[in-house]
Amino acid sequence: MNLTLRTWALFALVAVLIIGTGFLQSWNTALFILNFGLISAIMSLGVNLQWGIAGLFNVGIMGFVALGGLAVVLTSMPPVAEAWAAGGLRILLGLAIGVAVLVAAVLAHKRLKKGWLVAVIVVGGFFTFRAVFDGGVEAVEAVNPSVSGYLGGLGLPVLMAWPIGGLLAAGGAWVIGKTALGLRSDYLAIATLGISEIIIAVMKNEDWLARGVKNVNGLPRPVPYEIDLQNDPGFVETAAGWGMDATTASTLTVKLAYAGLFAVVLIIILMLAQLALKSPWGRMMRAIRDNEVAARAMGKDVTFRHLQVFVLGSAICGIAGAMMTTLDGLLTPGTYQPLRYTFLIWVMVIVGGSGNNLGAVLGGFIIWFLWVQVDPMAQWLMSAITAGMAEGDLKAHLLDSAQHLKLLTMGVILLLVLRFSPRGLLPEK
Repeated sequence: MNLTLRTWALFALVAVLIIGTGFLQSWNTALFILNFGLISAIMSLGVNLQWGIAGLFNVGIMGFVALGGLAVVLTSMPPVAEAWAAGGLRILLGLAIGVAVLVAAVLAHKRLKKGWLVAVIVVGGFFTFRAVFDGGVEAVEAVNPSVSGYLGGLGLPVLMAWPIGGLLAAGGAWVIGKTALGLRSDYLAIATLGISEIIIAVMKNEDWLARGVKNVNGLPRPVPYEIDLQNDPGFVETAAGWGMDATTASTLTVKLAYAGLFAVVLIIILMLAQLALKSPWGRMMRAIRDNEVAARAMGKDVTFRHLQVFVLGSAICGIAGAMMTTLDGLLTPGTYQPLRYTFLIWVMVIVGGSGNNLGAVLGGFIIWFLWVQVDPMAQWLMSAITAGMAEGDLKAHLLDSAQHLKLLTMGVILLLVLRFSPRGLLPEK
């Protein structure tokens, strides 16, 4: 089977699986899989740009996704006036001092080459920063901490948070890239993982920024609320004409609206990624990936190009993170776990086909579908296996262990694909 026919066949299979879920289980579940599949496909495109095209081994995906989620709070939530009055300007001044100290230390190191001066700047600047910053943080977090205790955001439309999430992730990637991209691939992976954990730790502990582990809920939405549709007589009448109650119809309508928005974003990013892949820039990046020494010999600035593609791929992950937070309607830093946002996305890229943008999209849909459906299938399988067993600790243990089959299944799928299709379901041409 040629690659084009295989592509059509596999995407048709994905459509059948999602539609079949709607008929056999529920359309709510089918649309849930579709929406998160679209988001996963966008994340996979970002990682594929870094690894499949440029050969950069980034395992800090979680940090860039989290920065995208943070952008939703900073962009769309209304500002907390009491918090700003209590200590907002002091926090901004403290952050400005911190940045100024870092810039001064770097300039002193580069131009004067005097270690003692750098040490004086860093130590003195640190204590100055803490003296200003800590007081502002305490004042802000003391403002009605049960419901706010943070500065809030800019109160802008939530759709603006998606590109801003990409910009915030791109900025973080630039800082990380300037620090870590000179490292060899395995050290780069360790560095990106460590820095992403730092980002998550900051989000969890700095309540003034986004309430930390207290979470931010009630985020603005780009689509109507279900309750507003249910209170609309025209919508209720239309739903009755469809043979559905208003509650079910409103839920499906909202999820379909999200699916439409996510699909538009995915199509735009996929088109841009395809244009980049087929351009002279894409050919240059693949040449660097395949042989850095030869590329340097031809006069290519490998480090700059690595930084460039690292920033672009991270920006895409940031956009996906902002979209996911918007869909959830809340920011929960505690849920940003490496298993979900690193391992799973890497499995999507590898299974779909590293270096092939359509393969990355396919992998996003297939792996997410399996990630959701393995739980009910495992429960059914374990119930069938233990049906004839007497009640007791062994049967209860086997039934409880069904939830762990999800990880086993992902590993088995990855091994099977690597064994029978080492370059993925849709390999790079």
